[in-house]
Amino acid sequence: MNHQTGRLLFGIGVGVLVALGAYQWITNPAPRAERQREESVVVVSRRLIETTLAIGVLELVDPLAPNRIVGKSYVYRSNDGWDVSGYYRRNAGDLWHPYLMALDSELALKHLKISDPGLVGTAADRPYLEILP
Repeated sequence: MNHQTGRLLFGIGVGVLVALGAYQWITNPAPRAERQREESVVVVSRRLIETTLAIGVLELVDPLAPNRIVGKSYVYRSNDGWDVSGYYRRNAGDLWHPYLMALDSELALKHLKISDPGLVGTAADRPYLEILP
C-alpha cells in the first residue's frame, strides 16, 4: 500500500512540474517576439537582394521559403546585426546561386556574398558586393 501511494504522489508531482513548465514555455512572449523579428529581417533581406542585384524577377529560397532540396538557409543574429543566407535563381533554367547577406542593426546592407559568375562586372562599383566563382 505504501508503494502505491508513493508512486501515485511521484506521478502527480512530475505531472504538475511538466504542466507548469509547459505553461511557462507557452506563455513566454520572448520566442514569439524573436521569431517576428527574424521574419521582418528576412522580408527586408528579400527586398535588398532584389534591389541590389536589379536583374529582374528572382526565385528565392530563404528561411521563410525553405526548399531543403536546394539547400538550407538561415537567419541569425551576429555581433552587430543579422546574417541571412539563401539561394536565388533567375528562372527555372538557371542554377541556384547561394548568397550570404550581412545586415547591420538598422537592417541596412553591410555586405553581400554571392556565387554567381554572371555578376562579376556588377561588383566593380559596389564595395559591399562580393562575387565568388
